[in-house]
Amino acid sequence: MYIATYLKTKSMQRKWTESYVLAFLLTLSLPPASDGSHSLWLLSTYLQGKTQFPEFSYTTSLDDITVGYYNSTTYIPRGNTTNEDDVIDSDYIKVISGYMYDSFLRRSALLRQDSQNDSLDVYQTLVFCELLDLDKPGQMIIKDSARGSTTDELHYFNNTFTYTVTVNIKQELIKPHLEVFKQEFAHTFHPVCIKTLKNYLKKREDQINRKTAPNIRFIQKANSDSGGSRVSCLATGFYPRHINLTLFRDGQPVSDHEITGGDLLPNGDGTYQMRKSLEISADKHKYTCSATHLSLDNKLIIDLEDEPSRLHIGVAVVMLVCAISVILAVVWMRRQAGRLRLCPH
Repeated sequence: MYIATYLKTKSMQRKWTESYVLAFLLTLSLPPASDGSHSLWLLSTYLQGKTQFPEFSYTTSLDDITVGYYNSTTYIPRGNTTNEDDVIDSDYIKVISGYMYDSFLRRSALLRQDSQNDSLDVYQTLVFCELLDLDKPGQMIIKDSARGSTTDELHYFNNTFTYTVTVNIKQELIKPHLEVFKQEFAHTFHPVCIKTLKNYLKKREDQINRKTAPNIRFIQKANSDSGGSRVSCLATGFYPRHINLTLFRDGQPVSDHEITGGDLLPNGDGTYQMRKSLEISADKHKYTCSATHLSLDNKLIIDLEDEPSRLHIGVAVVMLVCAISVILAVVWMRRQAGRLRLCPH
Protein backbone atom coordinates (compact mmCIF):
# COMPACT_ATOMS: atom_id res chain seq x y z
CA MET A 1 0.00 0.00 0.00
CA TYR A 2 2.63 2.48 1.03
CA ILE A 3 5.60 2.18 -1.31
CA ALA A 4 3.66 0.33 -3.99
CA THR A 5 1.10 3.13 -4.08
CA TYR A 6 3.64 5.58 -5.42
CA LEU A 7 5.28 3.15 -7.84
CA LYS A 8 2.38 1.37 -9.53
CA THR A 9 1.95 2.07 -13.20
CA LYS A 10 -0.87 1.40 -15.59
CA SER A 11 0.83 -1.73 -16.92
CA MET A 12 0.62 -3.26 -13.44
CA GLN A 13 -3.11 -2.72 -13.13
CA ARG A 14 -5.67 -5.44 -13.69
CA LYS A 15 -9.19 -5.15 -15.03
CA TRP A 16 -11.99 -6.46 -12.86
CA THR A 17 -15.30 -7.57 -14.30
CA GLU A 18 -17.01 -8.02 -10.95
CA SER A 19 -18.11 -5.62 -8.25
CA TYR A 20 -16.98 -6.61 -4.79
CA VAL A 21 -19.25 -6.01 -1.83
CA LEU A 22 -16.84 -7.36 0.78
CA ALA A 23 -13.08 -7.74 0.67
CA PHE A 24 -11.46 -10.87 2.04
CA LEU A 25 -10.69 -11.01 5.75
CA LEU A 26 -7.16 -9.83 6.32
CA THR A 27 -7.24 -11.01 9.91
CA LEU A 28 -7.15 -14.65 8.81
CA SER A 29 -3.68 -14.22 7.36
CA LEU A 30 -2.08 -12.70 10.43
CA PRO A 31 -0.46 -14.83 13.14
CA PRO A 32 -2.33 -14.89 16.46
CA ALA A 33 -0.94 -12.93 19.37
CA SER A 34 1.55 -14.80 21.50
CA ASP A 35 0.42 -16.52 24.70
CA GLY A 36 0.30 -14.04 27.56
CA SER A 37 0.33 -11.03 25.26
CA HIS A 38 -2.35 -8.53 24.30
CA SER A 39 -3.01 -7.00 20.93
CA LEU A 40 -4.71 -4.01 19.36
CA TRP A 41 -6.32 -4.35 15.93
CA LEU A 42 -7.69 -1.78 13.54
CA LEU A 43 -9.40 -3.06 10.39
CA SER A 44 -10.34 -0.25 8.00
CA THR A 45 -12.34 -0.35 4.77
CA TYR A 46 -12.55 2.19 1.97
CA LEU A 47 -15.32 1.80 -0.64
CA GLN A 48 -15.01 3.51 -4.00
CA GLY A 49 -18.25 3.53 -5.99
CA LYS A 50 -21.99 3.58 -5.41
CA THR A 51 -22.89 1.89 -2.12
CA GLN A 52 -25.14 2.36 0.90
CA PHE A 53 -22.23 1.75 3.27
CA PRO A 54 -19.88 4.43 4.67
CA GLU A 55 -17.06 5.41 2.33
CA PHE A 56 -14.40 5.03 5.04
CA SER A 57 -14.92 3.00 8.21
CA TYR A 58 -12.91 0.98 10.67
CA THR A 59 -13.29 -1.22 13.73
CA THR A 60 -10.90 -1.15 16.68
CA SER A 61 -10.47 -4.32 18.77
CA LEU A 62 -8.59 -5.08 21.96
CA ASP A 63 -7.67 -8.76 21.71
CA ASP A 64 -11.08 -10.13 20.66
CA ILE A 65 -13.21 -7.35 22.17
CA THR A 66 -14.56 -4.65 19.87
CA VAL A 67 -13.88 -1.33 21.59
CA GLY A 68 -14.83 1.17 18.91
CA TYR A 69 -16.23 1.81 15.44
CA TYR A 70 -15.81 4.74 13.04
CA ASN A 71 -18.50 5.33 10.41
CA SER A 72 -16.91 8.07 8.25
CA THR A 73 -18.14 10.85 10.53
CA THR A 74 -18.18 9.73 14.16
CA TYR A 75 -16.10 7.44 16.37
CA ILE A 76 -18.38 5.33 18.57
CA PRO A 77 -16.99 3.49 21.63
CA ARG A 78 -18.34 -0.04 22.00
CA GLY A 79 -18.79 -2.33 24.97
CA ASN A 80 -18.69 -1.44 28.66
CA THR A 81 -17.21 2.02 28.22
CA THR A 82 -17.39 5.62 29.36
CA ASN A 83 -16.35 8.84 27.66
CA GLU A 84 -12.76 8.14 28.73
CA ASP A 85 -12.45 5.99 25.60
CA ASP A 86 -12.66 9.13 23.46
CA VAL A 87 -9.52 10.44 25.15
CA ILE A 88 -7.76 7.10 24.71
CA ASP A 89 -8.41 7.08 20.98
CA SER A 90 -7.68 10.69 20.12
CA ASP A 91 -4.02 10.32 19.06
CA TYR A 92 -4.65 6.92 17.54
CA ILE A 93 -7.44 8.23 15.32
CA LYS A 94 -5.49 11.27 14.15
CA VAL A 95 -2.27 9.43 13.36
CA ILE A 96 -3.26 5.93 12.19
CA SER A 97 -6.67 6.42 10.60
CA GLY A 98 -5.68 9.73 8.99
CA TYR A 99 -2.70 8.13 7.33
CA MET A 100 -4.79 5.18 6.14
CA TYR A 101 -7.44 7.42 4.63
CA ASP A 102 -4.86 9.40 2.66
CA SER A 103 -3.33 6.15 1.44
CA PHE A 104 -6.75 4.87 0.34
CA LEU A 105 -7.29 7.98 -1.75
CA ARG A 106 -3.92 7.60 -3.45
CA ARG A 107 -4.43 3.92 -4.22
CA SER A 108 -7.99 4.31 -5.48
CA ALA A 109 -6.90 7.11 -7.82
CA LEU A 110 -4.31 4.80 -9.37
CA LEU A 111 -6.41 1.69 -9.60
CA ARG A 112 -9.60 3.27 -10.93
CA GLN A 113 -8.01 4.52 -14.14
CA ASP A 114 -9.14 1.36 -15.93
CA SER A 115 -12.28 0.66 -13.87
CA GLN A 116 -15.88 1.01 -14.93
CA ASN A 117 -17.51 4.16 -13.59
CA ASP A 118 -20.27 2.24 -11.86
CA SER A 119 -18.02 -0.45 -10.37
CA LEU A 120 -17.48 -0.89 -6.65
CA ASP A 121 -13.90 -1.26 -5.47
CA VAL A 122 -12.96 -2.31 -1.95
CA TYR A 123 -9.70 -1.46 -0.21
CA GLN A 124 -8.73 -2.65 3.26
CA THR A 125 -5.92 -2.10 5.72
CA LEU A 126 -5.23 -4.04 8.89
CA VAL A 127 -3.07 -2.49 11.62
CA PHE A 128 -1.86 -4.82 14.37
CA CYS A 129 0.43 -4.26 17.36
CA GLU A 130 1.00 -6.32 20.49
CA LEU A 131 2.29 -5.98 24.02
CA LEU A 132 4.24 -8.98 25.32
CA ASP A 133 4.72 -10.17 28.90
CA LEU A 134 6.36 -7.78 31.34
CA ASP A 135 4.98 -4.81 29.41
CA LYS A 136 7.41 -5.31 26.53
CA PRO A 137 6.35 -3.90 23.13
CA GLY A 138 5.98 -6.61 20.51
CA GLN A 139 5.63 -6.60 16.76
CA MET A 140 3.61 -4.27 14.59
CA ILE A 141 2.18 -5.31 11.23
CA ILE A 142 0.28 -3.36 8.62
CA LYS A 143 -1.28 -5.43 5.82
CA ASP A 144 -3.03 -3.97 2.84
CA SER A 145 -5.42 -5.29 0.21
CA ALA A 146 -6.97 -3.89 -2.95
CA ARG A 147 -9.92 -5.53 -4.69
CA GLY A 148 -9.68 -8.73 -2.69
CA SER A 149 -5.93 -9.38 -2.95
CA THR A 150 -3.05 -8.58 -0.64
CA THR A 151 -0.78 -5.94 -2.16
CA ASP A 152 1.89 -5.48 0.49
CA GLU A 153 2.86 -5.83 4.15
CA LEU A 154 4.97 -3.82 6.55
CA HIS A 155 6.48 -5.50 9.60
CA TYR A 156 8.37 -3.85 12.46
CA PHE A 157 9.87 -5.58 15.50
CA ASN A 158 12.93 -4.88 17.67
CA ASN A 159 13.99 -2.05 15.38
CA THR A 160 13.95 -4.41 12.41
CA PHE A 161 11.81 -3.30 9.48
CA THR A 162 10.73 -5.53 6.59
CA TYR A 163 8.55 -4.79 3.61
CA THR A 164 6.93 -7.41 1.38
CA VAL A 165 5.12 -6.52 -1.82
CA THR A 166 3.15 -8.85 -4.08
CA VAL A 167 2.79 -6.53 -7.06
CA ASN A 168 5.40 -6.54 -9.80
CA ILE A 169 7.78 -3.77 -8.68
CA LYS A 170 11.56 -3.92 -8.91
CA GLN A 171 13.43 -3.85 -5.62
CA GLU A 172 15.73 -1.04 -6.76
CA LEU A 173 12.68 1.22 -7.03
CA ILE A 174 11.51 0.31 -3.53
CA LYS A 175 14.85 0.54 -1.71
CA PRO A 176 15.13 4.37 -1.55
CA HIS A 177 11.76 4.58 0.22
CA LEU A 178 12.39 1.94 2.87
CA GLU A 179 14.30 4.16 5.27
CA VAL A 180 11.54 6.77 5.28
CA PHE A 181 8.88 4.22 6.21
CA LYS A 182 11.16 2.62 8.79
CA GLN A 183 11.50 5.95 10.57
CA GLU A 184 7.73 6.50 10.50
CA PHE A 185 7.17 3.09 12.02
CA ALA A 186 9.86 3.45 14.67
CA HIS A 187 9.01 6.99 15.79
CA THR A 188 5.30 7.41 15.05
CA PHE A 189 3.12 4.42 14.26
CA HIS A 190 4.57 1.86 16.66
CA PRO A 191 4.78 4.15 19.75
CA VAL A 192 1.26 5.48 19.21
CA CYS A 193 -0.21 2.00 18.77
CA ILE A 194 1.55 0.63 21.87
CA LYS A 195 0.50 3.64 23.94
CA THR A 196 -3.13 3.20 22.87
CA LEU A 197 -2.96 -0.52 23.64
CA LYS A 198 -1.67 0.13 27.17
CA ASN A 199 -4.40 2.69 27.82
CA TYR A 200 -7.08 0.27 26.66
CA LEU A 201 -5.69 -2.50 28.88
CA LYS A 202 -6.13 -0.24 31.90
CA LYS A 203 -9.57 0.86 30.81
CA ARG A 204 -10.89 -2.61 29.90
CA GLU A 205 -9.05 -4.65 32.54
CA ASP A 206 -12.20 -6.33 33.89
CA GLN A 207 -13.34 -7.35 30.41
CA ILE A 208 -9.96 -8.71 29.33
CA ASN A 209 -9.29 -10.67 32.53
CA ARG A 210 -12.75 -12.15 33.00
CA LYS A 211 -13.12 -15.93 33.01
CA THR A 212 -16.34 -17.76 32.14
CA ALA A 213 -16.48 -21.54 32.43
CA PRO A 214 -17.79 -23.56 29.46
CA ASN A 215 -21.06 -25.46 29.45
CA ILE A 216 -20.26 -28.89 28.04
CA ARG A 217 -22.47 -31.64 26.59
CA PHE A 218 -21.33 -34.95 25.13
CA ILE A 219 -24.16 -36.71 23.30
CA GLN A 220 -24.72 -39.56 20.88
CA LYS A 221 -27.16 -39.37 17.98
CA ALA A 222 -28.11 -41.86 15.29
CA ASN A 223 -26.84 -41.04 11.81
CA SER A 224 -29.40 -42.12 9.21
CA ASP A 225 -26.95 -41.59 6.33
CA SER A 226 -24.26 -43.96 7.57
CA GLY A 227 -26.41 -46.29 9.64
CA GLY A 228 -24.13 -45.73 12.61
CA SER A 229 -24.00 -43.00 15.22
CA ARG A 230 -22.30 -39.69 15.78
CA VAL A 231 -20.91 -38.53 19.09
CA SER A 232 -20.50 -34.80 19.56
CA CYS A 233 -18.83 -32.82 22.32
CA LEU A 234 -20.05 -29.23 22.53
CA ALA A 235 -18.45 -26.59 24.74
CA THR A 236 -20.16 -23.21 24.73
CA GLY A 237 -20.36 -19.98 26.69
CA PHE A 238 -16.67 -19.82 27.64
CA TYR A 239 -14.17 -16.94 27.78
CA PRO A 240 -11.35 -16.40 27.03
CA ARG A 241 -11.42 -18.21 23.71
CA HIS A 242 -8.50 -20.58 24.23
CA ILE A 243 -9.82 -24.07 25.04
CA ASN A 244 -8.53 -27.61 24.64
CA LEU A 245 -11.34 -30.01 23.72
CA THR A 246 -10.32 -33.67 23.32
CA LEU A 247 -12.28 -36.84 22.47
CA PHE A 248 -11.14 -40.16 23.97
CA ARG A 249 -11.82 -43.75 22.95
CA ASP A 250 -11.17 -46.24 25.76
CA GLY A 251 -8.96 -43.67 27.45
CA GLN A 252 -6.87 -42.89 24.34
CA PRO A 253 -7.12 -39.63 22.35
CA VAL A 254 -8.96 -40.01 19.04
CA SER A 255 -6.84 -39.13 15.99
CA ASP A 256 -7.47 -35.71 14.51
CA HIS A 257 -8.23 -37.13 11.05
CA GLU A 258 -11.26 -38.97 12.49
CA ILE A 259 -12.75 -35.84 14.03
CA THR A 260 -14.90 -33.24 12.29
CA GLY A 261 -15.49 -29.72 13.50
CA GLY A 262 -13.18 -28.10 16.02
CA ASP A 263 -13.66 -24.55 14.73
CA LEU A 264 -13.85 -21.78 17.30
CA LEU A 265 -17.07 -19.81 16.82
CA PRO A 266 -18.28 -16.62 18.55
CA ASN A 267 -21.53 -16.38 20.48
CA GLY A 268 -23.65 -13.26 20.47
CA ASP A 269 -22.79 -12.44 24.08
CA GLY A 270 -19.04 -12.22 23.56
CA THR A 271 -18.31 -15.82 24.60
CA TYR A 272 -17.25 -18.70 22.36
CA GLN A 273 -18.25 -22.21 21.39
CA MET A 274 -16.56 -25.26 19.91
CA ARG A 275 -17.92 -28.61 18.74
CA LYS A 276 -16.02 -31.79 17.89
CA SER A 277 -17.78 -34.83 16.39
CA LEU A 278 -16.88 -38.43 15.62
CA GLU A 279 -18.65 -41.07 13.53
CA ILE A 280 -18.86 -44.44 15.32
CA SER A 281 -20.28 -47.87 14.54
CA ALA A 282 -22.14 -50.27 16.80
CA ASP A 283 -19.09 -51.08 18.93
CA LYS A 284 -18.52 -51.45 22.65
CA HIS A 285 -15.92 -48.73 23.06
CA LYS A 286 -16.17 -46.17 25.84
CA TYR A 287 -16.08 -42.54 24.72
CA THR A 288 -15.33 -39.51 26.86
CA CYS A 289 -14.68 -35.83 26.26
CA SER A 290 -12.28 -33.66 28.22
CA ALA A 291 -11.98 -29.86 28.37
CA THR A 292 -9.15 -27.70 29.64
CA HIS A 293 -9.81 -23.99 30.11
CA LEU A 294 -8.45 -21.12 32.20
CA SER A 295 -11.74 -20.93 34.10
CA LEU A 296 -11.45 -24.56 35.25
CA ASP A 297 -9.23 -25.56 38.17
CA ASN A 298 -8.76 -29.05 36.75
CA LYS A 299 -9.41 -30.88 33.50
CA LEU A 300 -13.14 -31.54 33.12
CA ILE A 301 -14.06 -35.02 31.87
CA ILE A 302 -17.57 -35.67 30.52
CA ASP A 303 -19.08 -39.12 29.94
CA LEU A 304 -21.25 -39.87 26.94
CA GLU A 305 -24.98 -39.29 27.38
CA ASP A 306 -27.77 -40.52 25.12
CA GLU A 307 -29.75 -37.83 23.38
CA PRO A 308 -33.42 -38.07 24.54
CA SER A 309 -35.73 -39.27 21.79
CA ARG A 310 -39.17 -37.87 20.99
CA LEU A 311 -40.74 -40.96 22.53
CA HIS A 312 -38.92 -40.47 25.81
CA ILE A 313 -39.92 -36.83 25.85
CA GLY A 314 -43.54 -37.74 25.14
CA VAL A 315 -43.63 -40.32 27.94
CA ALA A 316 -42.10 -37.80 30.35
CA VAL A 317 -44.76 -35.23 29.46
CA VAL A 318 -47.58 -37.74 29.95
CA MET A 319 -46.21 -38.80 33.32
CA LEU A 320 -45.91 -35.17 34.40
CA VAL A 321 -49.51 -34.44 33.40
CA CYS A 322 -50.72 -37.52 35.30
CA ALA A 323 -48.80 -36.50 38.40
CA ILE A 324 -50.28 -33.00 38.33
CA SER A 325 -53.79 -34.44 37.85
CA VAL A 326 -53.38 -36.73 40.87
CA ILE A 327 -52.15 -33.84 43.03
CA LEU A 328 -55.06 -31.63 41.98
CA ALA A 329 -57.54 -34.47 42.67
CA VAL A 330 -56.17 -35.03 46.17
CA VAL A 331 -56.34 -31.31 46.94
CA TRP A 332 -59.94 -31.14 45.69
CA MET A 333 -61.00 -34.17 47.77
CA ARG A 334 -59.47 -32.71 50.94
CA ARG A 335 -61.28 -29.43 50.39
CA GLN A 336 -64.58 -31.25 49.87
CA ALA A 337 -64.05 -33.28 53.05
CA GLY A 338 -63.40 -30.06 55.00
CA ARG A 339 -66.59 -28.50 53.73
CA LEU A 340 -68.63 -31.57 54.82
CA ARG A 341 -67.29 -31.27 58.38
CA LEU A 342 -68.36 -27.65 58.56
CA CYS A 343 -71.94 -28.30 57.39
CA PRO A 344 -74.61 -28.69 60.24
CA HIS A 345 -76.49 -31.99 60.52
